[in-house]
Amino acid sequence: MMYGFYGPGWGLVGGIFMFIFWVLVIVAVVAVVKWARHGKYEHRDQKWPWSKSAIDILKERYAKGEIDKKEFEEKKKDLE
Repeated sequence: MMYGFYGPGWGLVGGIFMFIFWVLVIVAVVAVVKWARHGKYEHRDQKWPWSKSAIDILKERYAKGEIDKKEFEEKKKDLE
């Protein structure tokens, strides 16, 4: 019987380590692809909160009920 360099039983352990290795490689590839797509496609139209235009802020305030329709229209006219 030939046991190999590490003796008997390392075939199973080596197989387990090889399986874990390939699982980690696949997880890493999926993570990199998700990270790359995250920046390109999911947020391409989204603006940063601090770069909102004045009209966007005005619309948000109106939607939250902080200002009424009359005040919204006046401020909107001023901004345009």
